[in-house]
Amino acid sequence: MSDDGRDAGLVAMISSILGGNKRAEVAHPPPLADFMPIAPAAAPIAELAQIPEAESPKLQDASNRAAVAPKPVAPGPPLTPDGKRLLPADAIADLVLGELRKIEDFPASGVSVTVYGYRHWNAMITFAPFSTTFQNATRFRQALPDLVFKLRRFVELEI
Repeated sequence: MSDDGRDAGLVAMISSILGGNKRAEVAHPPPLADFMPIAPAAAPIAELAQIPEAESPKLQDASNRAAVAPKPVAPGPPLTPDGKRLLPADAIADLVLGELRKIEDFPASGVSVTVYGYRHWNAMITFAPFSTTFQNATRFRQALPDLVFKLRRFVELEI
């Protein structure tokens, strides 16, 4: 594979990770932005629950006010002291697989991602026989370390 082809593949992978060029036919796990650390100043704004006009306390009489309670916001995954999200291995494997599915010619089935390790977790990809070509499997395996390196900045493996 030429350097130009490899560079184009890396640019495509990076742009897909950062939100560009999403393929509509593939079911994606939650976007990576959901697992990025939240700045302390932005945390209260992100957690505000929007009350529709019909449920607004100002538009209802006193008898209905007790029935309308603000809905609690579901907390996200726990954070480490350095701001990374703590996720189990299965959730991280789903994230990795979801990002890999954005690469062109990625097989729809017959692919497995295993997350292992502890502090510096890693991922391994395996393919079922006849799920992809040898050249494509090699290309996906070469893209995996870069993807894992980027995800490690935002996600920590929960033990």
